[in-house]
Amino acid sequence: MLPRRQPGIIDVASRTTERLHLRPIRPDDLSDLTALFALPETVAHRPQPAVDSPEVSRARLERALDHWREHGFGTWVIAAEGRSIGFGGLTRRAGYEGLNISYHLFPHSWRRGYATAFVNEAVAVAFGPLEATRVVGLVRSANPASRRVLERAGFVAEGAVDYGGAPITLLARYRPAPSPPPFAAGAEAARS
Repeated sequence: MLPRRQPGIIDVASRTTERLHLRPIRPDDLSDLTALFALPETVAHRPQPAVDSPEVSRARLERALDHWREHGFGTWVIAAEGRSIGFGGLTRRAGYEGLNISYHLFPHSWRRGYATAFVNEAVAVAFGPLEATRVVGLVRSANPASRRVLERAGFVAEGAVDYGGAPITLLARYRPAPSPPPFAAGAEAARS
């Protein structure tokens, strides 16, 4: 089920990079989503590290599908080497200025550079076709690997915020300022 397209909205549904293929989450992804969030190591960074029930995973999927329908972007299935390795996306989250980036990978794909590749592509989509001015990532202190991924991608910690009743670090990256055209820089120097 693809999102409604509004005039002027650029399609960001499917993306392919050198290492990854991203496509919108679909109803038939429920089994992979349920399996991912049923793994203790995947939810270990939560304040209450309990795995998700199938009902919680179904509600997560419904929210993701609704976001695509409403905004024309959202959660992607992240695939590498021909198979799903997790989920990640860009979403609008109440209470936060800018787009929220998040990702959850199956443990077999950790420490292989996939998170970095995903974050780089998602940021390119956010600042490119989606024309965002700010992207935020929310990272718990129990998840230093995700913080390092975001920092390597140019995100900077802006402080702690309350999320789900527990503190979480908000990291942000802003759209780079456009460079002046070369002739403008030369003309300015010539006037000096």
